[in-house]
Amino acid sequence: MTSRTTPQIVDAVVIGAGFGGIYAVHKLHNELGLTTVGFDKADGPGGTWYWNRYPGALSDTESHVYRFSFDEDLLQDGTWEHTYITQPEILDYLEGVVDRFDLRRHFRFGTEVTSAVYLDDQALWEVTTDTGAVYRATYVINAVGLLSAINFPDLPGLDTFEGETIHTAAWPEGKDLAGRRVGVIGTGSTGQQVVTALAPEVEHLTVFVRTPQYSVPVGKRPVTAEQIDAVKADYDRIWSQVKKSSVAFGFEESTVPAMSVSEQERRRVFEEAWQHGGGFRFMFATFGDIATDEEANEAAASFIRAKIAEVIEDPETARTLTPTGLFARRPLCDDGYHRVFNRPNVDAVGIKENPIREVTANGVVTEDGVLHELDVLVFATGFDAVDGNYRRMEIRGRGGLNINDHWGGQPTSYLGISTANFPNWFMVLGPNGPFTNLPPSIETQVEWISDTIAYAERTGLRAIEPTPEAEAEWTDTCTEIANMTVFTKVDSWIFGANIPGKKPSVLFYLGGLGNYRAVLADVTADGYRGFESADTIAA
Repeated sequence: MTSRTTPQIVDAVVIGAGFGGIYAVHKLHNELGLTTVGFDKADGPGGTWYWNRYPGALSDTESHVYRFSFDEDLLQDGTWEHTYITQPEILDYLEGVVDRFDLRRHFRFGTEVTSAVYLDDQALWEVTTDTGAVYRATYVINAVGLLSAINFPDLPGLDTFEGETIHTAAWPEGKDLAGRRVGVIGTGSTGQQVVTALAPEVEHLTVFVRTPQYSVPVGKRPVTAEQIDAVKADYDRIWSQVKKSSVAFGFEESTVPAMSVSEQERRRVFEEAWQHGGGFRFMFATFGDIATDEEANEAAASFIRAKIAEVIEDPETARTLTPTGLFARRPLCDDGYHRVFNRPNVDAVGIKENPIREVTANGVVTEDGVLHELDVLVFATGFDAVDGNYRRMEIRGRGGLNINDHWGGQPTSYLGISTANFPNWFMVLGPNGPFTNLPPSIETQVEWISDTIAYAERTGLRAIEPTPEAEAEWTDTCTEIANMTVFTKVDSWIFGANIPGKKPSVLFYLGGLGNYRAVLADVTADGYRGFESADTIAA
């Protein structure tokens, strides 16, 4: 496709300005010396942390490892107030990184990429934006984010509602709901955070609960200067452990089977983790088989259910909010979520047994005929995760192949980074990338992409892309590993099950960051096994 606009020629285009996009621009321009331009539809950097300004927004990763590790001075200059880092702090941190490395001039903010089309004859990507600008680049790095394509449920009558509707991922800056009657749909991580934050502020809060979640305390506590200094003095060891570990959350993962110890010892270990806080810590630092063995999983699940029963005073409310079945979604943590349901201004409405019939001008009507009167309806309904943002752009690879046709019902990749028929086109956190604390995985992938581009530049490769066989083999590997876990046995967003009509499929590599890094190193050492270069790709 040609444009009437004269294309601007650059070496690389980066799409997205979150952790991945920021680091990619730094690596490509500052370190490799490539002309690089980055785009983001937001008016500034931050990625998901730019958009998700809802009350209570918080990382579920401890502050000292929810950051970049690539620059020692950046690490030593960093600071944090609590054991867990909030959205405003993360956004401030990322803006600081952008300015520290003089990256702002490379980004075009407030600009959305609408298409990326590979020009076979020129071996260039033609990238078009919503402003009409056209760029041609040898390389495209997609850092569009795992969790950024908003999922908005289709509720009958929603267009008749006379109050406000807000999605947590597009929270208006400075929006205050104090003194209003608010309904919240969605009780995943975001839903729990926004409910916990809004409960003391609003006149009345109605929480529509479809799938109650297992959740443990986050353990957010103030930190002292001495504690921060101790972390900084130990950063070499901390980051080495993070990058060799499985989930990369900064704790040692257990290898002890849950059923190998007494019930009393299990309770002691669970209680210690509960008091310390952290969802991933509770699942992976207590025992080594909670994610793989159903009996071990039930031991953890029953402990959490008992805690919920202790916290919530009203038995019917406790029943509505108590999960059943496997503890097998992304492990959640909260800052007092279950306690807020003891407040007189907070109600829980179970919509699995009493579904939403329709939305009216004045609120939400459930199947029992009750009108829940609302001034504001908040959707904490998450995202079309992993591949959603790619499918919303026009992306065409070799021979005009559309990414939607290539992926069909299931998004695939080689190594979570690239896909066949899309030369010199790379993804950060693409389909079947690692399921971990994200900044260390992002750094791992950006560094590998940068090294690969440096190799292509050094050796004069026209294009590099994976073979279909390598992509299929990686998909099989990810599926095989996922099937060893309990995660595949429940419907959740990590398999795309939250999107109506979307075929549930494996979207992550669940083998852990340490193993993933070893795979990448092995692929490189083996002459980029699984990739083919322009010398062997049919033009």
